[in-house]
Amino acid sequence: MLARFSTQAVRRNTAALVQARRGISVQSLLHGSPEAKQEGDVQIQQHSRLVARGKYVHGVEVHKVKPSEVKEYKKAAEAYYTAIKEDPDLHVKLTGSWEAVVGEQDTFYHILEYENYSGYDKTTRKIRSSEHINTYGKLIPYLTSRSQQLCQEFAFFPTVPPRTAGGIFELRTYQLHPGTLLQWEHAWRKGIEARRKFVAPVGAWFSQVGRLHQVHHMWQYPDLQTRKETREKAWQLDGWSETVSKTAEYSMLMDAIVLEPLPFSPLK
Repeated sequence: MLARFSTQAVRRNTAALVQARRGISVQSLLHGSPEAKQEGDVQIQQHSRLVARGKYVHGVEVHKVKPSEVKEYKKAAEAYYTAIKEDPDLHVKLTGSWEAVVGEQDTFYHILEYENYSGYDKTTRKIRSSEHINTYGKLIPYLTSRSQQLCQEFAFFPTVPPRTAGGIFELRTYQLHPGTLLQWEHAWRKGIEARRKFVAPVGAWFSQVGRLHQVHHMWQYPDLQTRKETREKAWQLDGWSETVSKTAEYSMLMDAIVLEPLPFSPLK
């Protein structure tokens, strides 16, 4: 009887130990140790500080509009965005406003530049307590959806000031694998010089609030044919093919949206 009891006890203890080890193993694989998780959180914060310019926060606002209401939406959007960019009491500048012509149709992009997060907080508070909120409310009935991200500029890729160069804009968006932001920045820092030889970049941003692990960069061309020729020239330079290869390695999804600036856009 004693031997039987001892054997059963050993089996139970062994099973419990195996289960505990299995739980620890699975937890470690999925989440890492508490120390590793804390270190990973710190690394993410450090990566943002390493790659960011740190001077501004950019709000990327995307409005999807009812197809039958595009004309009226444009009027309402011009009234709102022109009013806030001309208000000296707000800590915000309008980088640009565009309509998608290749990509999701009836979609509009507005990029706002705030004086860091404190500027964003002050601006949004003032808008909510001013006539601007009523002006904004007038464009809401024309929308089917809206979204917003808060992003920071890459240090090597600052946003250009207002200009009128004509043509089209291309907004490229990458959904990165979590944890690859620093590698993406390193690859593009090396490869960007190949592109600069043929076209000046408009800007590049990475998300910090909203949809995370996203990178955006924007280019301006006279037309789509020039875009094609410019990209072909870049392939002939050392470093660019490696940048493209690394971009694909670090990305889960990629989008290339062709935009036309709205008449009131500072960048056009």
